[in-house]
Amino acid sequence: MESPLTHRFIDVNGVRLHIAEQGQGPLVLLLHGWPESWYSWRHQFGALAAAGYRVVAPDQRGYARSEQPPDVASYTLLHLVGDVIALIEELGEEQAVVVGHDWGAPVAWTAAMLRPDKVRAVAGLSIPPILPGGLVPPSITRAQYGEGFYQVYFQQPGVADAEFAKDIPDALRRLLVGASGDNPLGSEPRPLVIPEGLGLLDTMPESPALPDWLTEEDIQVYAEDFALHGERAFTGAFNWYRNIERNNELLAPFRGRGIDVPALYVVGDRDMVTSLRGPDGGPSLGEMFRGEGGSDNPLTAIAPQLHDLVVLPGCGHWTQQERPAEVNAALLDFLAHIDGPAPR
Repeated sequence: MESPLTHRFIDVNGVRLHIAEQGQGPLVLLLHGWPESWYSWRHQFGALAAAGYRVVAPDQRGYARSEQPPDVASYTLLHLVGDVIALIEELGEEQAVVVGHDWGAPVAWTAAMLRPDKVRAVAGLSIPPILPGGLVPPSITRAQYGEGFYQVYFQQPGVADAEFAKDIPDALRRLLVGASGDNPLGSEPRPLVIPEGLGLLDTMPESPALPDWLTEEDIQVYAEDFALHGERAFTGAFNWYRNIERNNELLAPFRGRGIDVPALYVVGDRDMVTSLRGPDGGPSLGEMFRGEGGSDNPLTAIAPQLHDLVVLPGCGHWTQQERPAEVNAALLDFLAHIDGPAPR
């Protein structure tokens, strides 16, 4: 009999987090990205729980039903990794497999790098592992792409916050469709550079038809949870971006350290984030990290125990939502690689 999906709140690392959980067995933590919540993993709970795992997905700090600390400096990677480690311990577990998507991926990768005693394996969706201090700061992206680059735009206190909070369902609808492999505005993923005088949402399709993987009910679940924070609906989420420079400073002592646990990387070949190219037209982030592995692959240089690199044709940024069957298969294969046959 399948165990039910349950919800509760848990106090960790000085912040109250909402978590969803299902199943029994070794712990798998699922960390969402921007601007999502636990619900982005709705298609993974049943598959992983049925394979014999305890699956837990928090709303990370600042998001949805979880607490939103008011101080911008409370959203560094060290805070976020601290939440993960404290959550593992508060759940009564010694270790976890940690899986992250979008911003959740740097949290997962960094947790594995800093605390391999707690993170026994790690998987990242969309965002590849980046060495400590390797996040490109707004001071550089501003010079490369101008003030319209989305991460630069997010630095302005209150600006993007107000744009997204004005009509939360519309903001989510535009972004989820616009950054997906089903973006109706073109067959090629576009960099998130905003023309002068516009907002980010102005660059996304207006009132788009929803792809098969997304429903109005899905958007409503997200919208209702973000609306709990009122005018600050997305402020906690944007605060993650407002700590990029600070993250590089805090992680400077760990430069040169890699990831010494088994690892998996999954990415869509139409992911808008990894398709971004430099002004000189060089290879995109995705092109640099795709391949079959080997000594010249930057993925295996950072994560020598890389089990697999899975590239999903036609998939955009919302990896586990757009391609749940393929992502579930990749995760279950990875878990079997670590643990052997499913620990039923």
